[in-house]
Amino acid sequence: MRIIRKATHPVAKPVVLIAEELSPATMDALGPDFEVRHCNGADRGELLAALAAGVDAVLIRSATKMDAEAIGAAKGLKVIARAGVGLDNVEIPAATAAGVMVVNAPTSNIVSAAELAITLLLASARHVSPAHAALRNGKWARSKYTGAEIFEKTLGIVGFGRIGQLVAARMQAFGMEVVAYDPYLQPARAAQLNVRLVELDELLRISDFITIHLPKTKETANLIGEEALKKVKPTVRIINAARGGVLDETALYNALKEGRVAGAGLDVFSTEPCTDSPLFELDTVVATPHLGASTDEAQERAGIAVAVSVRKALAGELVPDAVNVKGGAIHPTIRPSLPLVEKMAQIATSIAGESPVTLSVAVRGDISEHDSSILATSALKGALAGAGAEAVTYVNTPALALEKGMSATVSTDSDSPFYRSMISLHAAFVDGKSVTVDGTLMGIRMVEKIIAINGFDLDLPPTENMIFLQYGDKPGVVGVVGNILGKAGLNIAGMQVARSEDGKEALMAITVDSSVSSELVASIAKESGADLVRAVGLVS
Repeated sequence: MRIIRKATHPVAKPVVLIAEELSPATMDALGPDFEVRHCNGADRGELLAALAAGVDAVLIRSATKMDAEAIGAAKGLKVIARAGVGLDNVEIPAATAAGVMVVNAPTSNIVSAAELAITLLLASARHVSPAHAALRNGKWARSKYTGAEIFEKTLGIVGFGRIGQLVAARMQAFGMEVVAYDPYLQPARAAQLNVRLVELDELLRISDFITIHLPKTKETANLIGEEALKKVKPTVRIINAARGGVLDETALYNALKEGRVAGAGLDVFSTEPCTDSPLFELDTVVATPHLGASTDEAQERAGIAVAVSVRKALAGELVPDAVNVKGGAIHPTIRPSLPLVEKMAQIATSIAGESPVTLSVAVRGDISEHDSSILATSALKGALAGAGAEAVTYVNTPALALEKGMSATVSTDSDSPFYRSMISLHAAFVDGKSVTVDGTLMGIRMVEKIIAINGFDLDLPPTENMIFLQYGDKPGVVGVVGNILGKAGLNIAGMQVARSEDGKEALMAITVDSSVSSELVASIAKESGADLVRAVGLVS
């Protein structure tokens, strides 16, 4: 007897386009699961051609412009990953409209940026740049370049985020007193770091050194401008290694020329590249060409971070560093609940056999103290998947849900009588029926558990393939179902039967090792006499 085997075709790997030079560690972090292509992202024609060839992800730095035209050319694009912090070269609204996730590496360069700000501060205090230039020109000008100590001086930090806090910790070790201006920071956090929060006017008035660590926005543009520079000490030195345009360069030049400011250290400029500024003519200015993130360590961290994000994004997972996913930053305590809520919504949708109109997520217990608004998107994503939608991501879920008339809300309650934390998902449907699924995360390993469905108590780890039966409680149903699954070659991984309080109704939950066909569901319904038979992971 001759055995004929069907030819098998290898599954195509997702395509990742590397549009700029990245560290070898980035490639290692991507791993072998992708087809990697390369192009020169700064060459517009080459970039558009590479994108049009079909890619799943593109990794860029600052030279590649991913605007609406480029995003439109990239058929099948799922994620744009910027190996760095800034996203000026990515048109985020166009990416969001196309369902493309945009990720960056927001913490990759914070140490490097903090260290450069400190470098500029020290260089300004001791006239390192002009003294070095004079020596190279054959001049031994010791008396001309007498500097200032930073010990026991006051450092004013404008913008007390992650980089500002790193600068504070390091400069306190030099014996500086640190004050900070940040209208969004809680005073308790500043107190923990032994830093006093002050209003901007007071910071300008009392600081011997000022370092800026703010993004450029409509509110911060020229924040340190002509009026601000009238309030500072004439001995002050001002450092900007954050974003150009927060410090008004014309006002700074005038203040330096008039002796109202003693010195400045600049790494960023309102227009870049900047090679012709009157500030460069002044010995009181030390300047670098936007080198804040330009260390081998920062570049490697950025590359690794976005490579990991690409892997997660292409696997359909939520990426914490995604900048265009509704919900913002996700607290580490909330993150494990995202896949759980997805599965809960998928179960509810599968049991109902139709798409819900509304989903209400109630977060109870310890985790309720954290922002859990992202769970609304998780619920919608799971419901869409349960209704058969394909290629659902955290980026396109809100738009897809809106098209289907689905909405979701999240509420919190610190009271959770039976569990430290639990989540209830209530799905309501157009005909007035509803399904409620309760879940929790158990133990240190945060194991997902479904603990109830429509009031039937369970202890069920959710899986990709599940079968649910609801029926009038009677003997023999377990045997009938087991026999049908055995004949179909489906291995039962787990089975639970829960009964209603009056003992009249039962809910059977079964996890199986492979997907369930609609024909098998129909067979179970017919042979068991169950009122309802539904499957998660159903195939036609």
